Amino acid sequence: MKMILKLSIIFASISLFAQADESVELKVGDEAPTWALMYAPGKFEFLRNWSEVKIDQKTGKEKKLRLNVSQPDRHAVVMSFFATWCKPCMKELPILEEVYKKYKDERVKFFLIDITEATRNNPGTVYGMSYKDVPKAGPFLKEKGVTMQILYDNRGTAMKRYNAQTLPRLFMTDGFREITFMKRGFPDEEGAEEKFNKDISAEIDRLLGELPESKMKN
Repeated sequence: MKMILKLSIIFASISLFAQADESVELKVGDEAPTWALMYAPGKFEFLRNWSEVKIDQKTGKEKKLRLNVSQPDRHAVVMSFFATWCKPCMKELPILEEVYKKYKDERVKFFLIDITEATRNNPGTVYGMSYKDVPKAGPFLKEKGVTMQILYDNRGTAMKRYNAQTLPRLFMTDGFREITFMKRGFPDEEGAEEKFNKDISAEIDRLLGELPESKMKN
């Protein structure tokens, strides 16, 4: 019975994102797709504010950050796709929050990319809940004490570009928008939380050590 339930959940997860099948599976070393996502009504965050390719292929010149004048420093970026109905995401979130608090004053940005609204009209149920009845991300995460910035992918645009078919789906990039680390799902096994914390902390330390020198004036 348990095996049937697990297979049902896997099938639901795959069919849930059937519309993303035109996306190419990303891999470490690939250029991270750009996005512009809302974090408050009428306010948007851009990946290119923090991380951008080094050379503009059209001009052959160095490509600067989108807000180069006010924010010229390249950052490492940690982004995780999640939804409030996703039980494995609830295992990842507390660890991400812990790592975020550890590095929040460093040159690394953390973003939670919410696809709850992008899936709200899906038929059927997931983990015993109807998609239309799952809680909204903002109040839900606030109640859980999560303080990382939430970005709302309400139309599933970034989800499709990153082919985030299994949640949680985590990506890390360096300051030049190159994917350096990826993780799909969250294992239900002893020691998984500690290993995850150790792995992403080690990658953040490596990326911070490779960032160009800060251009910000003291």
